[in-house]
Amino acid sequence: MPWDRGATSPQLAAWLAASALEPCRILVPGCGSGYEVADLAAAGFEVTALDYAAEAISRTRKQLETAGLKARLFEADALTWQPERAFDAIYEQTCLCALYPDQWRAYADQVHRWLAPAGRLYALFVQMLRPGAAEGAIQGPPYHCDINAMRALFPEPLWSWPKPPYPRTSHPQGLAELAVVLERRD
Repeated sequence: MPWDRGATSPQLAAWLAASALEPCRILVPGCGSGYEVADLAAAGFEVTALDYAAEAISRTRKQLETAGLKARLFEADALTWQPERAFDAIYEQTCLCALYPDQWRAYADQVHRWLAPAGRLYALFVQMLRPGAAEGAIQGPPYHCDINAMRALFPEPLWSWPKPPYPRTSHPQGLAELAVVLERRD
């Protein structure tokens, strides 16, 4: 998977170190190999992880078992899955960019429903412009998450956006991610 960096994102570590993200009830959709799930569980979060792929859930389970940690894991489609109750935070790194852009609106609506009022979305928006984009080609995954498109998906007044510039994290696969923390409004 081109978005799997083989370790936890340095941006998650930065948010944790700065206390910008503190233990709470958190969802990690598109959990992949589970690096962040394990780190969040180790930091005292009540973690729920979700992925469409059975192999991803298996890798995440192995990460947790190896570290002696626990989290709730669900093999499910992020576009239809519904939790028992809302979350305080969502860590979004690879779910959105893995979905075909026609599915982004449905996913953004899900994220809004999953969060409690005043809950926070800790998002890493993939920056990966591809050569065909200038001609209108939709190439991925991962799909480029243009910041203007992200503002349209997560619009004011439903979300509170911080002022740019946003921290940029480079990725071993040659892409980058913009780190943005959004707060859900009602």
